Amino acid sequence: MHVKFKKKFRFSIHCQSGWLDEIKIQHVLPSKFVRAIGPFVFLEHILSYKHSLSDLHKGLIGKGAIPHRGITTLTYSLNGEVEHLDSIGNHIKLGSGGVHYTKAGTGIVCNEAIRPEFKEANSDVSVFRFWVNLPSKRKSDKPNYFSFLSNEIPKLKFNDDTGWIKILLGEYENVIAKIACYSKDFLYHLHLHAGKQYSIITEMKFEYAAFLPANRAVINSKEFQAGEFIAFTSLGEMIEIKNKSKTAIDIILFGGEPYNEPIVSEGNFVMNTQHEITQAYNDYYDGKYGRI
Repeated sequence: MHVKFKKKFRFSIHCQSGWLDEIKIQHVLPSKFVRAIGPFVFLEHILSYKHSLSDLHKGLIGKGAIPHRGITTLTYSLNGEVEHLDSIGNHIKLGSGGVHYTKAGTGIVCNEAIRPEFKEANSDVSVFRFWVNLPSKRKSDKPNYFSFLSNEIPKLKFNDDTGWIKILLGEYENVIAKIACYSKDFLYHLHLHAGKQYSIITEMKFEYAAFLPANRAVINSKEFQAGEFIAFTSLGEMIEIKNKSKTAIDIILFGGEPYNEPIVSEGNFVMNTQHEITQAYNDYYDGKYGRI
C-alpha cells in the first residue's frame, strides 16, 4: 500500500484587514511572496462595510463601474447579498452561497453591490472575489456572464457527518462544477464540522493554496489562524485538515496548473504583452466594452 505524504508548505502569511473608503478588505493575492497560484491572479475577501440602516439600499463596493479584460471573475458569497450589474445587460441579485461568474474576454464593464442579507445595521459580510487568468487564445472571446444560487452549486457530503465540499470550479471525485474552466484549475469551499478532519489527495502538476476566512484550522499538522493564506510546494500528495474547535469551520482551497504564458497586468486588465494592455485601454476609452 502506497503511503501518501503530506504536502510541504511554501509559505504562509496573515492577511491584514484594512478599510478602503467604506469597505473592510483582506487582500490575499497577489502577495509579496507570489504573483499567482495556478491561473488565479487575484483574491480579496470583503469582510464588512460601514453603513447605517438608511444606507443599506446602496451597498456599492468601489467607485462605480469597473472595466475588465483578459480574465474571468468569480464572486462568491459565504454571507451576504451580492448584486451584479454589467454592460452586456445582466442585473442579478444573489444571497448567501450564490456565485456571480463573468468571462471578461475582450472587455466588459461591471459593478457589484454587497449588503448584509438580513438588512441589519453593522452586520458583517464574507464575500470572495477571484480573478482567473484566461489563456491567450481565450482572451479574444466575447464576454459572458452566469449566476448560480447556493443550491445549484455541486456539493459532496462526507461520511460520518464530517462536513461537505462545494465544487465552484474544476472537479472533485467525479463531481464537476457547472462553470466552464479554460485551464486546469479548481476552487473548493470545504465546510468541516467540529472535531472532524478530512484529507484531499492532490495532483502532482497542480499548485495549491488555502485561505482561512474566519476560523483557525490544523493543516498538515500545523495550526493556522483565521485570515491566513497558505501556499504549498509541489512536494507531497495530500492536504489534511483538522478542526479542533467546537464549531464548524470553512476553508477555501484553490489552484491548478501553473500559467505558463507571460503575465502583464495593469489595473483590471490582465494580458500577455504590454501592447495588449495599451489596446485594452484604447478599446475601453473608445466605448467598446459598453456602458452600465
